[in-house]
Amino acid sequence: MIGPVTRRLMLLDTASLYFRAYFGVPDTVRAPDGTPVNAVRGLLDFIARLVQDHQPDDLVACMDADWRPQWRVDLIPSYKAHRVAEEVEGGPDEEETPDTLSPQVPVIESVLDAVGIARVGATGYEADDVIGTLTARATGPVDIVTGDRDLYQLVDDRRGVRVLYPLKGVGTLQTVDESLLREKYGVDGAHYADLALLRGDPSDGLPGVPGVGEKTAAKLLAAHGDLAGIVAAAQDPASKLTPAQRKRLLEAGPYLEVAPKVVRVASDVPLGSFDAALPREPRDPMTLEALAEQWGLGGSLQRLLTTLR
Repeated sequence: MIGPVTRRLMLLDTASLYFRAYFGVPDTVRAPDGTPVNAVRGLLDFIARLVQDHQPDDLVACMDADWRPQWRVDLIPSYKAHRVAEEVEGGPDEEETPDTLSPQVPVIESVLDAVGIARVGATGYEADDVIGTLTARATGPVDIVTGDRDLYQLVDDRRGVRVLYPLKGVGTLQTVDESLLREKYGVDGAHYADLALLRGDPSDGLPGVPGVGEKTAAKLLAAHGDLAGIVAAAQDPASKLTPAQRKRLLEAGPYLEVAPKVVRVASDVPLGSFDAALPREPRDPMTLEALAEQWGLGGSLQRLLTTLR
C-alpha cells in the first residue's frame, strides 16, 4: 500500500517580494507605452527562480488585503502609524518622486491570475496572517519566502516549516531554521514573537519595553520560559529580576497585555476556496498574451512559463 503523497508548499509574501523587485530592477524597464514595469518583471523572474530552485508542488501568492488592520491599530495605535504619516507627508513631493509602484500592483495581480498562480488575501488581514493560517493548515513541508523577519515566528523544524529570506534578489536566500534562530537570536521559532514584542520594532511602530533590547529579551525568555513567565516574574517580588527590569516590565504591563495579539500572526483567517497546485500551463492563455503584449513582459514571463512546464 502506498502512503499519502507529501506535497511541498511555498508561500510568497508577495508585497515583500515585489517591493524588492521594484528597488532591485531599474525603472528603465518599461512597457511599450513607457510605463515602468520593473516590479512586475522582477517578481516574475523571482517566482521562476524560486520554482526552479525549490521545486514546490503548491504555491500561493499571499496578499495584503489590509496592510494595517484596524483591530491591530485599536490595540496599539502606533502600529505602522509612521507609514501613514509618510504617505500623508509625501503628497507635496509626488512630482519629485512619483509613485511608480502602485500602478504596477494591479498588473501583477492580473498576470498571476492569468498564469494560474493562486493569489489569496482576506479582508481585514495582512499577508502575514494568510501565511500563518496556510502554514497552520499544511500537512507537509512549507517554505515561506519573505523579507519580513516577523514571520520567523512560524519556523518549526518538527513540521518542516522554514523561512527563505532574500539577502540579494532571490538568487541568494538565507534558509532560516531553528538552529539559525537559536544562533542569531537565542530563541526558537515558537518564542520569536515574544522576543520581537519585548525588543520592539520601530519599523512597525511597536514600542517594546524600554531598556530591553534583543539580548536582554533572549536572556529573560531563557530564564522564564515565555512572556507569561516573564510577566509573572515581574509581579513576584521574590523573583531574580533586577529592580530596574522589574520596574520596566511592570510599567510596560498595558503594552505587554495587548502586544501578543498584534505581533503574533493569525492562524485562523477565513479563506475562500482556491487551487494551490502549481500550474503547468497558463490558466487563461489569451488574457496572458494580451497582458504580455500590453506591458512588454517579454523574457520574464517566458522564463516563468518555461520553468512551470
